[in-house]
Amino acid sequence: MLLTGLDWGVVSLYGTLALLAGLYFARRAGKGRGEYFLGGRSMPWWLIGTSMVATTFSTDTPNLVTDLVRSGGVSQNWIWWAFLMTGMCTVFFYARLWRRSAVLTDLGFYELRYSGRPAAFLRGFRAVYLGLFFNVMIMATVTLAAIKIGGVLLGASKLEVVLIAGAVTALYAAVSGLWGVVVTDLLLFVVAMAGALTAAAYAVDAAYVVLGQPETGKLAALLASPALEGKLDLLPDFADWGTATAVFIIPVAVQWWSTWYPGAEPGGGGYVAQRMLAARDEGHAIKATLWFNVAHYALRPWPWIVVALASLVVYPNLESIQNAFPHVDPSIVRDDLAYSAMLVFLPAGLLGLVVASLAAAYMSTISTHLNWGASYVVDDVYRRFIAPGRSERSYVLAARAATVLLVVLAGGVALWLESALQSFEILLQIGAGTGLVFLLRWFWWRINAWSEIAAMVSSFLVALHFQFLHPELGFAPGHWLQQPHWQLVVGVAVTSACWLAVTWLTPPADSNTLRSFYERIRPMGPGWRIPEARGVERRVRGESPTSALLAWFLACVVVYAALFATGNVLYGRGAPAVACLAVLALAAWGLARTARRAGGFGLFGGRER
Repeated sequence: MLLTGLDWGVVSLYGTLALLAGLYFARRAGKGRGEYFLGGRSMPWWLIGTSMVATTFSTDTPNLVTDLVRSGGVSQNWIWWAFLMTGMCTVFFYARLWRRSAVLTDLGFYELRYSGRPAAFLRGFRAVYLGLFFNVMIMATVTLAAIKIGGVLLGASKLEVVLIAGAVTALYAAVSGLWGVVVTDLLLFVVAMAGALTAAAYAVDAAYVVLGQPETGKLAALLASPALEGKLDLLPDFADWGTATAVFIIPVAVQWWSTWYPGAEPGGGGYVAQRMLAARDEGHAIKATLWFNVAHYALRPWPWIVVALASLVVYPNLESIQNAFPHVDPSIVRDDLAYSAMLVFLPAGLLGLVVASLAAAYMSTISTHLNWGASYVVDDVYRRFIAPGRSERSYVLAARAATVLLVVLAGGVALWLESALQSFEILLQIGAGTGLVFLLRWFWWRINAWSEIAAMVSSFLVALHFQFLHPELGFAPGHWLQQPHWQLVVGVAVTSACWLAVTWLTPPADSNTLRSFYERIRPMGPGWRIPEARGVERRVRGESPTSALLAWFLACVVVYAALFATGNVLYGRGAPAVACLAVLALAAWGLARTARRAGGFGLFGGRER
């Protein structure tokens, strides 16, 4: 065990503060579903935005980034950097619409937008499908990362980590409700950022020692190391068409809009929708999602990337990791374990801070997914179909029981998984092709409940085919249909064709439902020019699809320019860094002008509903 008494003191202090913050809100959370799941819809943008950032600051994310960098270089991160475009769509097209819907969970949307038994079935089925299956997979991935950290730093077994980490987090999440989760997330974010920056600094020091302490600066020595040859590029080598297609072209051209993935859902959804629904008003929902996307993609990646690069010098291969940690279960020794392995170079006290930061990351992500998943189980299944009309306190009790159930299931799956990348690829394939229907359902009246059912079923069947049947068909290992990125494209094409065909072959929702939805949401664009909508004010003044599209584009440029500017500064590339900063400033100026002309988008004191 590497932790000293001082380290344990730091970890214990953090744990005590987190639990106290959660317990402080226990009484408020017990008042009813609105308080337990949405905090009374009274949360400010900076708090819920930071909560979303803390949730995605998961223990598995540094592991995933490390795996990507070690296997293919920094440019491999485009497989998740591309989701920035999804997030900015949520900011400028969907945040205000979600807040206007005033549903308790995003699945309540189904019986607001669609009609009849198909709408009710879709709500219930997706509550189980997302709240249990998808949600448990995500939590299991996060728990797997905790297992790897615990194995390296504490010498703990898989089962010990699952039992201890799951029990502590379940207690705090079950008691506190959403207010406890988001307030604790604020503390978790500060601790996690401090831990990530500390880990990066000491990782560079460790690599400097391994390199023989050359006379150049520590970071410069690391970046000049032969071990990093071909790993530093921010864009893939387009001369290698296969790699460029897999890590950049398909993610940027197809993946971001077509694939449902937790935290980056096209059209917003999941816990992101939960946070928008908890906001004080539309403006706070927009600001929260904007802050989330800026922090998630522009502020946080580089500390993780620096650790990953240093790990290539210190642990050049998997054998070196296994030799350094012979007590670790060989079944979990993958490239993503290198992040945890780099933490052993931290001195006493600081190691405790970083372990506390990783515990913070774990608790933040798991507590959010527990509260979000329990909201589906309770409001969209238990209250809607099994036990309607009961007291609010009984539903809160059911939510706490659902929280415990979700923790148990996630722990079981975590014992089966091997790497964060494995889970990421499985979830991408299962959600492939469903994204477009989530983007269009707000703006095109013709989409109905059967459209979503068809998308969900077809994407799942395609994923099952590629996971279990496809390998038995005799394709050679190098065949293009054996590659995950091309399988994703095929899945998108098949799923999109299926749900579009079903849309035209089935009737739309009834006119009363469509009109009621239109009057409440007032979506932008021409997709609702139907007879039933005539006579209704079409949209709020200042909201236009053209302005939203331009703002989306400029916001993406701002964040990508900031990401690239930071990278070039770290690399010591002055001219490219200055060019990126100039693009950032110009795009930010254009975004501010566009937002003001469009009524502020809720960003500059614009009108709130």
